[in-house]
Formats: sequence, C-alpha cells, structure tokens
Amino acid sequence: MIPEYGDILFLSICMLVVLTGFWVVVSPNLVHSAVSLLFTLFGVAGLYVFLYADFIAASQIIIYVGGILVLIIFGVMLTNTISDQNISNKSQNRVPAAIACLIMLVLQIRGILNTNWYIAENQIRESTVNDIGILLLSKYLLPFEIISLLLLAALIGAAMLSRKKV
Repeated sequence: MIPEYGDILFLSICMLVVLTGFWVVVSPNLVHSAVSLLFTLFGVAGLYVFLYADFIAASQIIIYVGGILVLIIFGVMLTNTISDQNISNKSQNRVPAAIACLIMLVLQIRGILNTNWYIAENQIRESTVNDIGILLLSKYLLPFEIISLLLLAALIGAAMLSRKKV
C-alpha cells in the first residue's frame, strides 16, 4: 500500500513535533530551545488542522507562537545584561526530563497503535469558526465578558507593577 500525500505530511508533522519537542528539553542553549519550541508549536497547530479544528489551530498560532513564545524570547534576550556571556541552561534535570519525554512518547505510541480508529469515508467538514462565534456571542456571552474583564484587570495590574517607583 502506497501512502498518500496527506499521510506523508501528517507523519512529517508528527516527526517535527517529536524531534523539536525533544530538542526543547535537551538543548543546552536557551535561545535554541526557544526556536525549537517555535517549530513544536507550529507543528501542534498543523496537527490541529488535521483534526479539522481550524479555530484551535489559529488560536495556537496567535496565542502561543505570536504571544507566549515572543515573550519568552524577549525575556531571554533582554535579561542577558552581560554581552560576552553565553546564555545557557545549567539545569541538572535535562537527563531525567529527556527520559520522562521518551517514556511518554513510548506510552503515546503504544496507545496510538492499540486504538481502533474510526476512518470516515468522504465526509465533508465545515469550518468550526462560525459555530464558535455564534456560541460566544449568544449562549456564552456572559462568561466571555467576565473573562475579558479579568484579562483587562490583569493588564492594568501588570502595568501598575511595571511602573518605576517615584
């Protein structure tokens, strides 16, 4: 049986996520870990696309890649006040973390191979963005607004804490 292009792309994305996720854990350089995390998060977004979860894939890219990862990279680069110093991860937990990652990988592969997967034939999927938008602005409007006020309060608190004391 010859694999189709979709299968090859899916397996390539899976390998990208596994290898770059492993490199995030074992890399001695924090900047290299952050760049590997970039590829890991993009790969996870690609896996969401294969699950027809387009809204979650876009959220993954906007929130994690666009926000959190940029914050991590700026934090690593801006806190390096000594220009000749190499930024490195001196953690002694790299080997146990790598072993834990490999154990989790083996457990996941075992679970994947032992599951009877349902394969739909010629099923047409529609975008989930419209349904999520309607639910957010009708049934879940109050929780959505409460969360937005909570995030606004957190933003104001962060601005107040970052001000210099005069």
